[in-house]
Amino acid sequence: MISEHERVVVTTDLPEQGVLAGDIGVVVMIHGDHAGYELEFFTADGHTRTVATLRAEQVRPVSSRDVLHVRALGA
Repeated sequence: MISEHERVVVTTDLPEQGVLAGDIGVVVMIHGDHAGYELEFFTADGHTRTVATLRAEQVRPVSSRDVLHVRALGA
């Protein structure tokens, strides 16, 4: 079960938000009975980049087998 303040991995691209599958967000709100989540996304230096609402099937918990990766934001 995903909890508030937990890091999660996005499983689908959200181009309108500038979020790609594999990006990591932090759960700041749980909608309904875990039907969806409000996620905050940060830059590597800790600044908030965007906040987005995702359905439960668009995220998964972070796994011990995941490797972090950095990508530069577009202009």
